[in-house]
Amino acid sequence: MAGYSTKLGLNFYLPLRSEIKMFQRRKVEVEKPLFPGYFFVRFDDEGRLSLLKSNHIVHIIDVPNQRKFLHELAQIRKALRIDSSLGTCNAYKKGRIVKIQTGPFTGIEGRVSRIQSSGKVLITLDMIGQAAVVEIDKDYVALVD
Repeated sequence: MAGYSTKLGLNFYLPLRSEIKMFQRRKVEVEKPLFPGYFFVRFDDEGRLSLLKSNHIVHIIDVPNQRKFLHELAQIRKALRIDSSLGTCNAYKKGRIVKIQTGPFTGIEGRVSRIQSSGKVLITLDMIGQAAVVEIDKDYVALVD
């Protein structure tokens, strides 16, 4: 959803994805934010102040490379026009620390050592100066900040 806030005088973009939900034995299509908790706004210094005064913003993330970021948003918009049911996933990279969220290893943290095309990640668990490797579906781990 792209739009213009008449109250704040700012252009914004909220990428929405379509999802089918069951309500009282009926399929209903609903729209949800592609990136929950984020929306994108173009503003100047005065607009920044208006946003912060609105008490609807928790944090503003500064974007150092505006041109690249606008290109990425355009790619997202284009992809959603083609398939509005697109989802997101965590960007797992070699070396990132993750925490296992489900299964017998729940709660254990490790480092991504390899990402496999099968949708699994190999996680190195460092223990007592040794390492063990666990292969787990990437949907069962979460990035640790």
